[in-house]
Formats: sequence, structure tokens, C-alpha cells
Amino acid sequence: MQKGIFINNPLLPAEIVLAPAWWFANVGITFDEDFFYNPARRVEDERKMEKALYERWGKFGLGENRGKNLPLVGPVHLAAGYLFPEMFGCKVEYKEDAPPQQSCAELPDLNILAEAAFESRAYKRFQRLLETLEKKYGYVVGDVGVAAILNLAMDLRGENLFLDMFDKPDDVGRFFDEIAKVTKKFTQQLQKKTGSTSISVNRTVRHLEPAVFVHSECSHTMISVDDYEKFLFKYDAEWSRQYRPFGIHFCGHDPHRYAQSFAKLPNLDWLDVGWGGDVKKLRQALPDTFLNIRLSPVEIIDQSVSQIEDAIRRLVADSAKPHLTGLCCINMDEKVSDEKISCIFETAAALRDEYSHL
Repeated sequence: MQKGIFINNPLLPAEIVLAPAWWFANVGITFDEDFFYNPARRVEDERKMEKALYERWGKFGLGENRGKNLPLVGPVHLAAGYLFPEMFGCKVEYKEDAPPQQSCAELPDLNILAEAAFESRAYKRFQRLLETLEKKYGYVVGDVGVAAILNLAMDLRGENLFLDMFDKPDDVGRFFDEIAKVTKKFTQQLQKKTGSTSISVNRTVRHLEPAVFVHSECSHTMISVDDYEKFLFKYDAEWSRQYRPFGIHFCGHDPHRYAQSFAKLPNLDWLDVGWGGDVKKLRQALPDTFLNIRLSPVEIIDQSVSQIEDAIRRLVADSAKPHLTGLCCINMDEKVSDEKISCIFETAAALRDEYSHL
């Protein structure tokens, strides 16, 4: 089986990310500002998370760092965007049992400067965290979920952005350019320090070597393919040349709508396939791309174990290349039983055994 750009990656890696509500209900972790920015809390709470994962699913390889105090600069066990919106001036509210919630900045125009983000209180607070951890431990690891260009643009301009794309396309282009500059500079700096940029986007990438650079495209489900190609394709194309392996995170239900556009990219090494995505159509367009299949954290609540197994088997079969396929379920809350989460790992293990004989 040809593996492409990735070396020594496991067959059918499987990962989960539990929602803050699960951690609050089962482990008692709260998600106030200290969880994200206090150096001692960063290390202590991540170790608690590792311990809890090991106690429940250690036999599947989770919780391997339960005995370590790792200087993690960001929450690698959560799907949480907080730093980038704050760096650009959005108000972020921290809750004890939910991910940080940002409010739209409602900028009056499209005039922003990339360097201003690095002068923000939020960025300086992150830098203090990083420096404190590095001073104490001698190194830092992990990363922070970096906002996508379109995601962040919407955080800043709200629904007015869609009118801007029609009325002021040149201004929108410059607006996106400034956001892209911040993404590029921040991730380059972080990569030099920790060796990764995207574990906080999706934990599956931690199983792959070399480390994947992932651009999140959560909001692309709200725009047309034509608008993607007009305004945003160029960034993916440029980054896919500069940062290999290059990946796209698409958590919406319709990634297949972009199949032909994604196929035009110089390189697309990894794609997060949102629940509901047509895996067969994506595989046809992207024969050499690692497809990371996302299960629904909502539907799994009411599914039986056998239904979960059937869904996984069908989706992996649709991907057609198990060596270029991964599984995950992100943001499961306290209503999902341990048994159902175990089923994800058990089914992945059974499929590994079956496919390893091919």
C-alpha cells in the first residue's frame, strides 16, 4: 500500500475529542480563562485529561501522557477557538462547562492591519504563557486552534461580509490578505517552538508524520464554490506549496461540494470530511488525499452500538483506501456513553485487522 507523503502512519487512526460539558460533568474541569492562560493550570488540567482518558480507554492507546507534566501551550483535548478572535478585538466569554464564545466585533469597515493583532493584549498574554512554560520546562509542546480566514472575517464583520464580497471585492481581498498574514506569521512562530500547528484543530494529525499544517474552513459551507475560488482558493494553493503536508479542516456537511475545487490545489495531503460529506465523491476527486472521516457527535447520542459500527464500516469502505483514511468524533458531550465511544475504537481495531491482511 502506497502511503504518499506520510511516513509510518498507523492504519486507520481513530481519535475522539470530548466537549467541555463532558469534562465538566465527568472530571470536574472548568473552562475559565485560567484553563487557557494560567501556566500551572495548563499543565495540571491536561494531565487530568490524560488520566481520565486512560482510565476509560487506555486499552485503545489513550492517555499515554498521564504520568507527564507536559508544557502544552494550548488545549489539545478540546475543539476551541479563542485566541485569534481576541487578537483581532472580538470579545470572548469564558464559561465553566462550554467552549469560549466570541461575539462579533462588528467592525465598521474592512480596514485592519496584521501587525495590530500581535500588539493585542490577548497575544501578549499568550506570549507570557509560552515564555513561562518554556522557562520552567526548557521546552514547549502543543499548539492553539488557529482561526480560518473566512471564519475570522465573519467574526469581525458579521453578515455584512457577504454584502462586502459582492459590493467591495477588492477591499475584501485586502481584508483576507491581512488575516492570512497573521495566520502565517503565528503558525510559523509556533511551529519553530513546538513542532506542530494543528493538533488543536484535529487530534488525528498527531498520528501523522510529517506534522500537518491545517487550514480550517468551517464557514465554507455558507459560501458558493465560485466565491471560494474567487476569494480564498489562492491561500490554500499558496500554503499547499509552502507547507507540506497541507490539510483542510471542513466540519460542515457538504465538503463534497468542493471536491473539484480541492482537486485543483497543487497539493492536498489531508482533508477533514464533515459528517454528511459524500466520501465516495471526495475519494474519486482526491485519490491521494488522506480523508479523515468525522462521525456525528449529535447522532451518536441516539445511535446503537451496531449502528455506529455499521456507519464506520460504510464510510471506511467508501473511502476505498484504508491507508489514507482516519476516523474521529469531535465534541461529544456527557450524553454519549463510554460504551459508544469504545465502539469507535473497537470498530477501527477490527477494520485494521481485516485490512492488514490485504
